[in-house]
Amino acid sequence: MKKTFLLIIFSLSLLALEAKVYNMQALGADVTGKKICTDLINKTIKKAAAEGGGTIYFPAGNYLTAAIHLESNITLDLESGAVLSFSDRFEDYLPFVKVRWEGVFMNSLSPLIHAEKVENITIKGRGKIDGQGFKWWDESRRFINEINASGKTSSTNQLQQQWLDANKDIKVSPYYEKTLERKFFRPPFIQFLECKNIHIEGITIVNSPFWTINPIGCDDIVIHGVTINNPSSNPKGHNTDGINPESCRNVRISDCFISVGDDCITIKSGRDEDGRIYGRPCENLTITNCVMLAGHGGVVIGSEMSGGVKKVTISNCVFNGTDAGIRLKASRGRGGIVEEIRVTNIVMNNIQRNAFIFDLFYDKDSKEEPVSDRTPVFRNIHISDVTGSDVKKVGYITGISEMPISEISFSNINMTADDGFTAKTATNIQFHNVDLAVKKGASFAFDDCKDIVLNNVRSKVPLSNQPIVELKNVNNVLVNNCFQLVPADIFCQITNSNVIWGNNFLNNVKTPRLDK
Repeated sequence: MKKTFLLIIFSLSLLALEAKVYNMQALGADVTGKKICTDLINKTIKKAAAEGGGTIYFPAGNYLTAAIHLESNITLDLESGAVLSFSDRFEDYLPFVKVRWEGVFMNSLSPLIHAEKVENITIKGRGKIDGQGFKWWDESRRFINEINASGKTSSTNQLQQQWLDANKDIKVSPYYEKTLERKFFRPPFIQFLECKNIHIEGITIVNSPFWTINPIGCDDIVIHGVTINNPSSNPKGHNTDGINPESCRNVRISDCFISVGDDCITIKSGRDEDGRIYGRPCENLTITNCVMLAGHGGVVIGSEMSGGVKKVTISNCVFNGTDAGIRLKASRGRGGIVEEIRVTNIVMNNIQRNAFIFDLFYDKDSKEEPVSDRTPVFRNIHISDVTGSDVKKVGYITGISEMPISEISFSNINMTADDGFTAKTATNIQFHNVDLAVKKGASFAFDDCKDIVLNNVRSKVPLSNQPIVELKNVNNVLVNNCFQLVPADIFCQITNSNVIWGNNFLNNVKTPRLDK
């Protein structure tokens, strides 16, 4: 009897320790999507947090809400058939909170789902979260068109004046002042600021007003099995990136399906001086088993990378229909170091522009300047085991004279494209077992580079009277172990370059080496 009594007491103690589940329908939330339930949701979150945490549960139904502010130890759980629709009334996202918008900290309208300096937060379930971004996109586009036409907005409404009042001390680089002229900034969908232990799993997210999942300065993030579907950027859905970790550590993104109006996954760390002052790199990231459809880029680093990005692996992904595959972009003035990046086991198809981009000339008008913390750096980046078909251009490297892009390698690449790969102002670039079939121009072209290794490179479809490799103003090139299986007219055309010719078998080539 005593043992039974103790067992009952122990069981009751365990029940007392379990986090409570708050059923929003049972608590009176409207499930027709007609009556807004923001206050009820946020009051329930505060109540649960005060009791140590709990689950805010949404059974099947349509729930209309505005900004949701999470606290520690809170889970949002959306059952299959539950739709959490967000108000498209801009004033519902007052008062302003601290956000990071395109890499700049400011006070602005609240993210749709927001948290700051909390821990152990989860969004999960098989339900849908709808940002209803259409009015946001239209209003943003209207301001952009006005500024492009006249350099400024035609008038300042009440929300814009509030933004001006709340951001009197904001400082940005001169080129970004045109963006601030909007005085109206669509909120990110999910933005967590300096939080720990974040878990987002299973949900479907649609119609984000701006960037979709955007943690800032967070640690220990898991994003698993999430579907993000925003319209393409033409004419709607501009800047609706999928997943944008900024200045975060220990991030795992897996098994996601993403189709958006900008980049699918973008890794960032702040813009210009603002990002360097914050001084937190984005580091220790894994991205795996994801499918990317419409979007400007599959996985992108930058262009806001002033705090640096390092220790990133990208593996086992499919990019089908994106503008670019792997894209790194920055420019003078940003600063930041991108390094220790590994990309492997990628399939690309129907890439509208470039499979690979390494671009330090994102600002085309930048002028050479002394090396400083304003100087961006791309180095120690390695790509392997990539198959691509129906690609517009294999890709390009464009470095800056004071900081050439360096230590980039491509291994086991097989790709068909309209145009090949070009590199300008780069050093220590290596290609190993790379087969590029293109419709025009050289498969590999280098200009103003040094320390280049071309090991077992070839083309399965060489072009008539067109070299497979072009070297112009290149110092210290090793062409080694090349075996051109398919007959070709010219293998390597050399102009003002120092080339070491290694163990090549080019009997199938009419002119193995053409010096001009």
